[in-house]
Amino acid sequence: MKYGSVRNIKKELLSDNWYYLNKVSFEYQREDGEWETQIREAYDRGNGAVILLYNLEKGNVVLTKQFRMPTYLNGNEDGMMIEACAGILEKGNAEQTIIMEVEEETGFKIDKVKKVFESYMSPGSVTEILHFFIGQYEDGMKVSEGGGAEDETENIEVLEMSFKKALQMVSRGEIKDAKTIMLLQYAQINNLFGQ
Repeated sequence: MKYGSVRNIKKELLSDNWYYLNKVSFEYQREDGEWETQIREAYDRGNGAVILLYNLEKGNVVLTKQFRMPTYLNGNEDGMMIEACAGILEKGNAEQTIIMEVEEETGFKIDKVKKVFESYMSPGSVTEILHFFIGQYEDGMKVSEGGGAEDETENIEVLEMSFKKALQMVSRGEIKDAKTIMLLQYAQINNLFGQ
């Protein structure tokens, strides 16, 4: 694009009840060089990290299942979602955050992860960048039942299943979470399980 500049940005806080919802007005320079005023809302909940836990020997992955109110409000009958382990960044460090989240949510204590990519998940309305990781686990790394942090009102069920079954669940519409689908497809495309 020849232009695409932005000027005169003004933010108005609409809500800070959970995170931050801002009304943003600005001038945007169009392709023809003209400036137009635009107004958008942007939800700032910080950045996050997500991981696909996998066990090559067993051919399994570990996912979580929990209630998600926004999905319930938009047609998900019971509000339950099957997802890869994830969390909002603590002190901006994606790697440390995801290692901590894995132990809280799944009960596995891992020490090595590999970042594979990052993505804006809903760039039209949410500021979040999500950092995507993969990490291997073994049965001996299980140190607790997991289930999430008590002070965060998380009621998480830990699911261990074959990679093949997880892919089938995506095909059948049983896994509808974008970050989880992206990681499972990453594993498939990159032949993580040697299939």
